[in-house]
This record gives sequence, structure tokens and C-alpha cells, in this order.
Amino acid sequence: MSDITGKVAIVTGAGRGIGRSIAIAYGRAGVKVVVASRTAATVDRVVDEITREGGTALGITCDVGRRDQVFHVIDRTVTAFGALDILVNNAQSFGLPNKPTAADGRQALEVFDEEEWEFIYRTGLLSTLWAMKAAFPHMKDRGGKIINFGSQGGQIGVEGFAAYNATKEAIRALTRTAAREWGKFKINVNVINPSVRSDALIELERNYPDMMAGVLASVPLGRWGDSVKDAGSLAVFLGSRDSDYITGMTFMLDGGSFMSP
Repeated sequence: MSDITGKVAIVTGAGRGIGRSIAIAYGRAGVKVVVASRTAATVDRVVDEITREGGTALGITCDVGRRDQVFHVIDRTVTAFGALDILVNNAQSFGLPNKPTAADGRQALEVFDEEEWEFIYRTGLLSTLWAMKAAFPHMKDRGGKIINFGSQGGQIGVEGFAAYNATKEAIRALTRTAAREWGKFKINVNVINPSVRSDALIELERNYPDMMAGVLASVPLGRWGDSVKDAGSLAVFLGSRDSDYITGMTFMLDGGSFMSP
């Protein structure tokens, strides 16, 4: 296991799903974890899980669709722990600002609700950009690891999910640009594209069983990824010195379902 003991990490969207699993994996690896998410109750539960296992965690409620709250998370982290070594931009909202949902709903491109499109874009791409900009001054002189989240759906162009697909591909473009611009500061920026059993995936299975059964059938390893064992372990590796010579890459955490030369 890559050694990241004593590092300080922020994980957004850490109240549930993949974000929660990465926060728990970091806690088990000896990282000081900031659990950032929109709902106080879920934040508190994850903090309790980490501390019960002997880890160190700080919970901060944050609506990533609001720039001021994203910057506040970075500032409070550095105030509490004195540094920021790892930033995981996992959060992504769907639905509408006054009615967020756990997973995206299918809409034809020509009638896609533009308010919902803007909300997906703001809580995905813009929130990732804001967190990176806020983290940069604290990583510029000491280096750091930034892990963003994309989606295989954006690479394929899955029908009915245009806003999500476009947002996730924009995050990959942002990641590659930052990797080039910030490499001289020893800041590594990478993307994980997961097919991992999470709350969002379970919701998609419930809403679109035939589509998701077809996706699972295309996975050569025959299963969805485990959010702690697979996603958590990869996030630990990408947050460690073992990944110092890797940047600008997209890691397909998908059991081999998406292969390209």
C-alpha cells in the first residue's frame, strides 16, 4: 500500500458513494481527511466512521455549486491542519438547485432543460475549477496531488446524458491543462473514470435496469468495482509519492469495459 501517512486531504462529495469510500480509505491510510459534502448528517456519519477506526477527520458542510463555500473549505482545511496535500474533486449534483437528485435523468439533447444543464455544469466543472484555484496557492511551493472525476459516459457519448457527458469531458480537458501548467510546481493532476458500485450507480440501475445490465455485461471482469477496495486504493496511490511521475492521465477504473489504443 502506498504510504501517505500524515498527509492532509480534502474529499468533496464525501458524504456518500465513492467520495465516502475514498475518505474512509484515506483515514485508514493515516491521512488527515476533510469530509466535505452538502448534508451535515452524512458528513457527520463519515467523520464518525473514520474517527471510530482511529483516523483523523474534519467535517465541513459545503454546497459545491457556491464558489464562496468551496473556497471556505480550502481555507478552513489549511487553518485546521496547516497544509493541503491532496484534493479529490468528486462532488457532482444533478437535478435543479432547489431539488437536487442522486443521479442524472435521461433527456433528449434537443429538449434538455437548460437550468438543469447549468446546475450540472456548475456543480461539476466549475466546482472542480474553484477548488483547484483555491488549492493552488497552498500547493505551489510544496507540490500536491489533485484527483478529479470524469466518466466513461462522456467518452462514449451515452444517449440522454448530454449535460453530464459534456461536463465530465470538460473536467478531463481542465485536468490535462492543469497538468501541463502546474507540473513545474510538482502538482500532479489526474482523472479517475469509474464504473464502481455507488449510490449513483445503484440509482441508475433502479431507473434504467436494461441499460445498466448491458453496461455490466460489457465489463470483462464481470463485476462493478468496489468503492473502497478499488476506488479507495487507486485514490491512495494517486495521492502518494508512488505516483509522482504520473500526471494528466485518465485512469479507467472500469474492469476493462472501455479500452482504447
